[in-house]
Amino acid sequence: MSTNKRIVLSSDHAAIDLRQAIAKHITDLGWEAVDIGPNTTESTHYPKHGRAAALQVASGDCRFGIILCGTGQGIMMAANKVAGIRCGVCADAFSARMIRAHNNANMLSIGARVVGDALAIDIVDAFLNAEFEGGRHGTRVDMIEP
Repeated sequence: MSTNKRIVLSSDHAAIDLRQAIAKHITDLGWEAVDIGPNTTESTHYPKHGRAAALQVASGDCRFGIILCGTGQGIMMAANKVAGIRCGVCADAFSARMIRAHNNANMLSIGARVVGDALAIDIVDAFLNAEFEGGRHGTRVDMIEP
């Protein structure tokens, strides 16, 4: 298990408040939150924020990434374009657990217009508390790597 306790967070303008609440929560859990913004509600483009966060995870600078946009879908798609990234969008805790346990996801995407703050925190906790099971799941994860 990695000793890297850094989690990069990024979002578009639609998810700033939720991103900041999640950053506080993970800091309270003992993680280092690397919040790369944005910090204003001026309209911005989710692909650049998804890619920026994904690059920090792919480089090993951060162990995990948590990214957000209105639905979580667009920013997740952008992150997954970076080699070595396995990001899933989740609107429930079960899915968040499973993307770690079965898919060895290293990034989590959440839709700020889809889930409320309390559910988002539950999703983050499920993601962070799950461990990759390996075995047959490892074989399948290897198959999706470029």
